[in-house]
Amino acid sequence: MTDTSIVDTGLGDAEDDDFDELIEADEPDLPEHRYMDRELSWLAFNQRVLELAEDPKVPLLERTNFLAIFASNLDEFFMVRVAGLKRRIVTGLAVPSNIGTAPQRVLDGISRDAHDLQERHARVWNEQVRPALAEENIEFSELDDLSDDERAGLYEYFQQHMFPVLMPLAVDPAHPFPYISGLSLNLAVRIRHSRTGREEFARIKVPPMLPRAVRVPNADPDSNRVRFVHLESLIAEHLGDLFPGMEILEHHAFRLTRNEDMVIEEDESENLIQALEDELLRRRFGPPIRLEVTEDMDDVTLGLLLDELDISKQEVYRLPAPLDLRALYQLSKIDRPDLKYTTHVPITPLAFRPTESDSKHSRADVFGAIRQGDVLVHHPYESFATSVQAFLEQAARDPQVLAIKQTLYRTSGDSPIVKALIDAAENGKQVLALVEVKARFDEANNIEWARILEKSGVHVVYGLVGLKTHCKIASVIREEGDQLRHYTHLGTGNYNPKTSRIYEDFGLFTCDPIVGRDVTRLFNELSGYAIEKKFKRLLTAPLHLRKGLMKLIDRESSFAAAGKPAHVRIKVNSMVDEEIIDALYRASIAGVKVDVWVRGICSMRVDLPGVSDNIRVRSVLGRYLEHSRIFTFENGGSPEVYIGSADMMHRNLDRRIEALVQVTRDQHIRELTGYFDLAMDDGSSAWQLGENGAWTRHHVDADGKPLIDVQDKTMSLIHRRRQSRQKRR
Repeated sequence: MTDTSIVDTGLGDAEDDDFDELIEADEPDLPEHRYMDRELSWLAFNQRVLELAEDPKVPLLERTNFLAIFASNLDEFFMVRVAGLKRRIVTGLAVPSNIGTAPQRVLDGISRDAHDLQERHARVWNEQVRPALAEENIEFSELDDLSDDERAGLYEYFQQHMFPVLMPLAVDPAHPFPYISGLSLNLAVRIRHSRTGREEFARIKVPPMLPRAVRVPNADPDSNRVRFVHLESLIAEHLGDLFPGMEILEHHAFRLTRNEDMVIEEDESENLIQALEDELLRRRFGPPIRLEVTEDMDDVTLGLLLDELDISKQEVYRLPAPLDLRALYQLSKIDRPDLKYTTHVPITPLAFRPTESDSKHSRADVFGAIRQGDVLVHHPYESFATSVQAFLEQAARDPQVLAIKQTLYRTSGDSPIVKALIDAAENGKQVLALVEVKARFDEANNIEWARILEKSGVHVVYGLVGLKTHCKIASVIREEGDQLRHYTHLGTGNYNPKTSRIYEDFGLFTCDPIVGRDVTRLFNELSGYAIEKKFKRLLTAPLHLRKGLMKLIDRESSFAAAGKPAHVRIKVNSMVDEEIIDALYRASIAGVKVDVWVRGICSMRVDLPGVSDNIRVRSVLGRYLEHSRIFTFENGGSPEVYIGSADMMHRNLDRRIEALVQVTRDQHIRELTGYFDLAMDDGSSAWQLGENGAWTRHHVDADGKPLIDVQDKTMSLIHRRRQSRQKRR
């Protein structure tokens, strides 16, 4: 392949009818049962997260972090996937799963597997991680195990910081059962009046603004011993202060999960923002879908909760205390680097390092670097601040920049990205921000800073009705002499400097005029009307991406038939779309080598004789969240490679604006294929998909020696690559 950025993929001009004939010709028969259930596959993904928490070779405080990640993941799964399935069952709209399972059976299977996983999760904390922390002088103590002085210190903390904000709510004829907010931790308290002997029920919400792990005052200032008690235990210890003169009969922690999936009828809404704000209010009062209780909760208290919350016993999860292990995120603040991963410091991409001519300004000329050729950056190994952020900040202050256009899916209101757009508008530039206010669980934040952008003079649009804008694109129009030059960034991850430190993503910077024209047309259609056009160097959803990828996959089969190199590599977060999976099965049958690197859900099977013989599926989990999407096609020995925002899911391919961009520099193609090959190598640590959808972790060799950590190896390779290029310079 020539090292050029001006390439016509040929996909933009393909006629749909011709393509349909191409893929229908000589199609092999595929077995009926060729997919895995997507919901159970998601639970298998979260089990892989849990296995990292179980691994004694993972640094101890990182194991606690994986326990917290597991808990947070499962909460979202219930709030969205389980909630949506229950809603469809109740309304009669549910259809069989992707493998033909009846909806109620799917729900039963989820309940079975989720119960097992939550119990295993609790055991890992109580039997493995908590004792291991104690050996490192990080202890979670029971109040009865503390000295009188320590208990006195905690009581003082209770009186000063907790008692004023606690709100015990009684339930009696004059006080109806209180509203229980989703994911809140609560104490159910049964009390008896000392004078009347009448029993009552009360609920105390554990204040979410206070730390769940309360540090025990250390009597010895020279000791490195750190001890905590759980916030709810401290509240329970002092219930007498909250219910003076009452007898405390029982007290137990419980936690409720509600349906927080949002359904917006955009076609019927005159004002999307108002509709979203109304739905956000309704979300708070979604029906209950899961009740977590401590395993020692008595039947009377549990029966009362079941009746008042209108929830079934199948939806009750009895677990050993403590509930809600998201609280373990707090432990990451402990200053024990010996119990954490070795720090990786992101480096500035070599192309964006200041040159001698830049040194007087202490900043690199980002535009000058891009003019030298396309630049590929790999986060978090390479710095977001000195690449993406620097790109937009330079554009904001550059007098030759006339316009900036950007999509924003998830970011933060205090983000330097948002500030750069505001600065650009205040400097008189035309600025367009396409804000996706329907980004799940970020809706309120996105609405808030979208309004801030509007007040600053930024043109804010909210995308197309019925579609989410998920593509990651920033375009800068710069006047250079008598021409306008397009500088474009297309990425796999969000414009969010916080998540860029922990999410693995790629981004491509280019001033290729073909990409510039493609992106300009895309933005014009996003801010105007529906997308209908095809592009030269982009593949876009919802109209053309699936068919474009299927054409590329099918082309590999033609190469295999001709005896030429044929290989498909796909890295995504989720592999669910049946048409894409079937195309990969057909390629495998034709002799194409197929490698799939998936982080989360995977509905593919690798145990279909004669169908999946040439398919390998791997999953890599570690300190960073693998988030990039890569699509490479061997193309008979002249590899064709794309990166972008799309996962292989129905929502991405049918209901979202997505974009993949072709990567054309030989150096970048080698980097992307090399990264992929590292993850698929048998000498690298990864989970491998096997029979019946089972994932097996391979992280040590036959002698028990650890296999290569893909993320550590990638960091060292990037450092080595930079050093070698510096020497050549």
